[in-house]
Amino acid sequence: MSGIKKNSQNRGYVLVILTTVYAFNFIDRQILVILSEPIKADLGLTDTQLGLLTGLAFAALYVTMGLPIARLADKGNRKNIVVASLTVWSLMTAISGFVANFFQLLLARIGVGIGEAGGSPPSHSIISDYFPPEKRGTALAIYSTGIYIGVLLGFVIGGVIAKLYGWRVTFYAIGIPGILLAIVLYFTVKEPKKGQSDAISISDHMPKLTDVFKTLFFNKTFVFAALGAGFMAFGSYGTGNFMPSFLLRVHRMDIALAGYTLGLIFGVGGGVGTFLGGYFADRFGVKDLRWHLWVPMITGFVGYIPFAVAIFTSDIYWALTMLFLAVFLMAFNLAPVIAVTHSLVNARMRAFASSVLFLILNLIGLGLGPLVVGYLSDLLTPTYGDLSLRWAFCITFLSGATATMFFGLAAINYRRDLKKVQA
Repeated sequence: MSGIKKNSQNRGYVLVILTTVYAFNFIDRQILVILSEPIKADLGLTDTQLGLLTGLAFAALYVTMGLPIARLADKGNRKNIVVASLTVWSLMTAISGFVANFFQLLLARIGVGIGEAGGSPPSHSIISDYFPPEKRGTALAIYSTGIYIGVLLGFVIGGVIAKLYGWRVTFYAIGIPGILLAIVLYFTVKEPKKGQSDAISISDHMPKLTDVFKTLFFNKTFVFAALGAGFMAFGSYGTGNFMPSFLLRVHRMDIALAGYTLGLIFGVGGGVGTFLGGYFADRFGVKDLRWHLWVPMITGFVGYIPFAVAIFTSDIYWALTMLFLAVFLMAFNLAPVIAVTHSLVNARMRAFASSVLFLILNLIGLGLGPLVVGYLSDLLTPTYGDLSLRWAFCITFLSGATATMFFGLAAINYRRDLKKVQA
């Protein structure tokens, strides 16, 4: 009991440090987004190549390496895995500043993807051991705000450094601090006991991999929720990764100003939306657990209304205001979906379950979103010129409607599937 009490006293710090690591994850992942235009000009790239670099090249290794790493995390020390992962992806980010062509940058981004594969699933599992089920959605929401803190800092810092010193120096400046954070994490965070915050005792027996897959993929709630999150991410990554280019091409914004603006929009709007998604899911979920799926279903659908205004208006101020509202609403889904996933498995499956969730989410969202939007932009450029991205973005309206459908199907099955797990 004393060990659990001590861990509960430290859980606030653990959550802060893991959220900071997650922020670095997205600083390093998204820095290429704000640097897309100068890199495109310097290396002679196409929008399709940019979509590949910011999406599929990263996602392919990120999701495939995530499975064995998460399996290892369920067996062993999760903190050490996060430390090693943070070190690798930070080093590969710094190396990105030395590249001379598309192929070298592609390899560097693959390296970042391999490193980041070991970041989130072990962290999700650690947080679920520090926080009880009734507070888990909020805790995971706070952790998930690291996405938008990272995007904010990546856009702002990246835009400023790129304008003053160029895109190569930006990679050096972003990569090196992550290595220092890995040292802090290693010496200040302790590995918690698996299942310490659950009401039921957790067996020391490690479930077979086949049992984990059966638990997940024979569960309709998980499958539908993961697909819903994936198609929401398709829209978020597909448009978000090209939004700096959209503002520079269509509205003729300066790269530093675009960095400041998008940093605030995605950082504040997305961060607040992510937190409120988990908070409202926990609050309303007390009366009906299906609110963990109804919240992302409703907000995700509504979010595409201001997004449509944002991409079609010619007024830059109106466009940015509507983009803020769209980002805010579309950010509600991640924390509730993670919490739902963890509620459907035992403590020794959680890191792997998160990894499978992220595999689906990132293959559909990060892997295909930017690539499809980039390809459509290139395809439409002869007809629409600099406005090609505006029409390429329209593909995300279809992905948003698909996500809404899957979240609804997950909600229909959730209570029944949860009873099967708890039986």
